[in-house]
Amino acid sequence: MTSAPSSRPLALILAAGLGTRMRSPLAKVLHPLCGRPMVAWVVAAAREAGCDVAAVVHHQEEAVRAALPGVACARQDQPRGTGDAVRAAQALLPPRGTVLVLPGDAPLVRPGLLRALLGSHGGAFCTVLSARISEPGEFGRIVREGGRALGIVEASEATPEQLAIHEVNSGIYAFDAAWLREVVLPSLQPHPPKGELYLTDAVALAARAGRLQATCLDDWASLQGINDRAALARAEDLLQDRLIEAHGRAGVSIQRPGTVRIEAEVVLGADVLLEPGVVLCGRTRIGAGVRVGAHSVLRDAEVGEGAVIHPSSVLEGAVVGPEAQIGPFARLRPGTHIGARARVGNFVETKNAVLGEGAKASHLTYLGDATVGPAANIGAGTITCNYDGFAKHRTVIGAGAFIGSNTALVAPVSVGDGALVGAGSTITASVPAEALAVSRPRQATYPDGAPAIRDQFRQRAEELRHARKKGET
Repeated sequence: MTSAPSSRPLALILAAGLGTRMRSPLAKVLHPLCGRPMVAWVVAAAREAGCDVAAVVHHQEEAVRAALPGVACARQDQPRGTGDAVRAAQALLPPRGTVLVLPGDAPLVRPGLLRALLGSHGGAFCTVLSARISEPGEFGRIVREGGRALGIVEASEATPEQLAIHEVNSGIYAFDAAWLREVVLPSLQPHPPKGELYLTDAVALAARAGRLQATCLDDWASLQGINDRAALARAEDLLQDRLIEAHGRAGVSIQRPGTVRIEAEVVLGADVLLEPGVVLCGRTRIGAGVRVGAHSVLRDAEVGEGAVIHPSSVLEGAVVGPEAQIGPFARLRPGTHIGARARVGNFVETKNAVLGEGAKASHLTYLGDATVGPAANIGAGTITCNYDGFAKHRTVIGAGAFIGSNTALVAPVSVGDGALVGAGSTITASVPAEALAVSRPRQATYPDGAPAIRDQFRQRAEELRHARKKGET
């Protein structure tokens, strides 16, 4: 019955369940952990362990399939236990070799554990991955005699002596593929009261054939499943610790690691410095030598080498060039491209905006649907008025242009290369290159006017005080 192993084992992930204890309409295996669906962590571990991957789906089938790109999926028509789930995937099982069966709610499993399980499987029909824990509770116990595994006893059926056993079943198995297909799956019988088919029956079959193993790898923290939100939170903490440790070993400096959040798809270059409270999400890419200031949040952002993100800045879907300076308190929204050595300062917001190399927008500015040429300077308080109530329009500012403070640029409008716009202007018509544009009322100055105005204010204030005393409005 035993067959020669194929070059790559198959990892079959059971991802069909609802997960009622999560108290959520979202399928349990789709709950996110560090930016990935729970089940995607299991897939990643299996692939890193050298396995091909398949999955069994049912609840929220389309969403689960979408979370498993490149994974062959089989549908379990009705959730009738783990044995029925494997039977539903029979067409995906190899004719020979090794099949790993893993629960989709075990995101903490390490690739090294799976490699160790595969390495120990040998000629067994079934190898159970187990661990010793101090409080085994309701977990099935591994029963041995003289060190040889005899089977699994569920806690509800165990004798007092068996309940004292601390080696428990993880729910992860390695099977001989041919034996699983030809012996186990045809022989599974429903269990009352629900008529479910249990994969643990395969353990008993292997034990009767004298071909059962239990590989005890004492890393229970990596084998625990997720059943509720409390366990989900603990798993998030453990995965964060792993991610932060991995980045630290790769040359990233992280100040106060317990305050920093890094999601799984984030890529960090060497000598990146993350200050306390930094949050890096999605597919953020940060080049070598970048400093990310305290409490900054980056999602799906790309930051070039040597750039500085000053504290409390928010970047989403933005690209920042090498040696640029961002913030503090800057907000770069999707579609923003900041050129090399450009400067976006405090309380500046950009959206769908391109700033050329060396351009500056240092203070209190909104640049939406705008193109700013190299070395242009945008004064404090400048805004691009990109929306006319019906449609968005673009503002184009040329290379080396200077926009004075508190200017409103009413799009669609352009300012040519090297042009100057006076402070306080409202620009509604395009400004040619090298031109000077000023749009504001002429200043009027009245000698000795300030004392007269102050006297009027004092007189009016006195009148109001008297009126209040008399109860007048």
